[in-house]
Amino acid sequence: MRITRAVGAALLTLGLAAAPAAAGSSPSPGASGDDGAPTRAGTSFRTATEIGQGRPATARASAGDYLYWSFPADAGRRPTVTATVKLPETHAAETWQIDVYDGLRRRQACQYGAQTRTAGSDTASVELKCVLRTVRAWSEPWANDPLPGTYYVRLTAVRLPTADLGQPVEVELRVGSEDVGGAAAVDGALAEPLVPGVATRSGTDDEGAEDDSGSPVLAGLEPEDGWSSGWWSDRWVWTAAGGALAALAGVAGYRLTRGSGRPPRVPPGA
Repeated sequence: MRITRAVGAALLTLGLAAAPAAAGSSPSPGASGDDGAPTRAGTSFRTATEIGQGRPATARASAGDYLYWSFPADAGRRPTVTATVKLPETHAAETWQIDVYDGLRRRQACQYGAQTRTAGSDTASVELKCVLRTVRAWSEPWANDPLPGTYYVRLTAVRLPTADLGQPVEVELRVGSEDVGGAAAVDGALAEPLVPGVATRSGTDDEGAEDDSGSPVLAGLEPEDGWSSGWWSDRWVWTAAGGALAALAGVAGYRLTRGSGRPPRVPPGA
């Protein structure tokens, strides 16, 4: 009975320890810091519009433009970028493509998803999707692994008839991520996230007025709970659970092998 109570207490303690990790995996806020979603896109890496994970971003553009957004991604997360392009009523066959780059502007391969799609002349919209590999807290210098920091999304039409150049299109972009957890945890960690680029300040300024100056500023968007750099993962929980169960197994084994009775007394002079 005592062993059963000890096991229950250990499991309750581990559940309470895992609760903060689950609470910290909520989506990041939008780029503007309020409920308003971005309604425009940048035209280069330098002017990429910052967006938060879990918030939609929309933009009106012309076919043939290069559209850029940026978002933060931390270690242990698997980002997913989804873009929907609403085409004009009359158009020829068009091929659209979405590309994702890391903070060093290295193109990251999509693990799966329709990164390139061709919309026929009778298609009203086209949907693209790119699921990146899991962001690692540390990597070898020669590797091309995704690392914590700013990521850039570029959307454009790669094969576009001349007659369709300049036609209006509407774009909706969403960025989400999945918490992979300790399965992707590594021992190393970056000293700082990769946020080397600059972005155009979007939304409103400190006084609530619309900011159209286009002045370059350092990318200021980051995850809601800050950059973890891979210091926490559920591997800590499983390690503690293994240690607690090993200790309980040792106590149970000792009680079983010791026996319940006292050793027989030896008569004096025997």
